[in-house]
Amino acid sequence: MIRGSLAAAVLALVAALSLAGAPAGGASRGPRTIEVTIHFSRFDPGAFDVRPGERVRFVIRNLDPIDHEFIVGDERVQDAHERGTERVHPPRPGEVTVPALGSVETTYRFPVRPGSLLFGCHLPGHYAYGMRGTIDIG
Repeated sequence: MIRGSLAAAVLALVAALSLAGAPAGGASRGPRTIEVTIHFSRFDPGAFDVRPGERVRFVIRNLDPIDHEFIVGDERVQDAHERGTERVHPPRPGEVTVPALGSVETTYRFPVRPGSLLFGCHLPGHYAYGMRGTIDIG
């Protein structure tokens, strides 16, 4: 009887510690995943919300028969890429080339202060065409 009670107590303690260390809802501590689809030179979703300091894993799927890119950053970053000449981006957090009919992933940690950022594609004419979106950090 004592052995059974001890085993039950240990199991209860392990369960309590597991829940105490997990984020709300019992989710894992890994980054949250946001799936982004590119189709007809548009991002879907075109906007999303993140928490300050949150790490997000983006899975970007390009359904178009042409290359695109996915660049996360503020106005300064977007302007620099709009004027830039990088045809293909080496993988950097929040900056990836998305090949035609392909998928890529990038993980990005958002600033701890509330605010907003943008994401966009800066291949010639794409950003001006409207290939961009907003990220609310709050």
